[in-house]
Amino acid sequence: MMKLKQGWLVAVVMGLVLLAAMVVPASARSINMKDAGVGLWIFLIIGAMIILLQAIPAAILFFSFIGTTSFVLFKGKKAAEKVALGAEPAVVEAKK
Repeated sequence: MMKLKQGWLVAVVMGLVLLAAMVVPASARSINMKDAGVGLWIFLIIGAMIILLQAIPAAILFFSFIGTTSFVLFKGKKAAEKVALGAEPAVVEAKK
């Protein structure tokens, strides 16, 4: 069992080393905006759209957090004001 795990580990490490050896020469040249084609602009536009679409649920979560926090903070203030004014809640009895 241990030899099987070591074999898998060696295979994964060798695969990662070979992958890194193939990727480095492909990305070694410099980036020039004059040579950038339509693909780059499509990539940038789609990336910007994805980032903007992530802002919608982030805003919903942010404002719900603000609403919850302010409700908890101001709820305690209103309860203290009612006690100070002498207002008591009405007791409703259930019919038997």
